[in-house]
Order: sequence, then C-alpha cells, then structure tokens
Amino acid sequence: MGIGYFELMIILVMCSFPALLAFIDIIRSDFAGNNKLFWLLAVALFPLVGSLAYFVLGKKQKLS
Repeated sequence: MGIGYFELMIILVMCSFPALLAFIDIIRSDFAGNNKLFWLLAVALFPLVGSLAYFVLGKKQKLS
C-alpha cells in the first residue's frame, strides 16, 4: 500500500501554504538592506524550511 494521489496532493498543499503566506508577507513588508531579497530567495529555494525560518526569525527584521 503506497501513498495515493489524494494524500500526495494534501501533503503538497500543506507544505506550500506556509511558503505562500511567507511570500505575501515578505512582499508587503519593508526590510533594511537586502533582507527582503534574502528572505524571498530563502523561501523560494527552501519552501518549507525557509518559510518556517522567516516566521521565526524574519518577522523581527521588518521595519514596519
């Protein structure tokens, strides 16, 4: 018994949802220097880990 198509789609949606929220928050926010570019690249290259790191560390770097 392997993983089915429906289960795979649920897993993919659950993994991409935090990345989508992180992208939206990063684009709407102001950062000092190149921090915005750094966080966009981190979330784009490592969606799950990058978005979790952004929500833990990056939100503190926002200017407003």
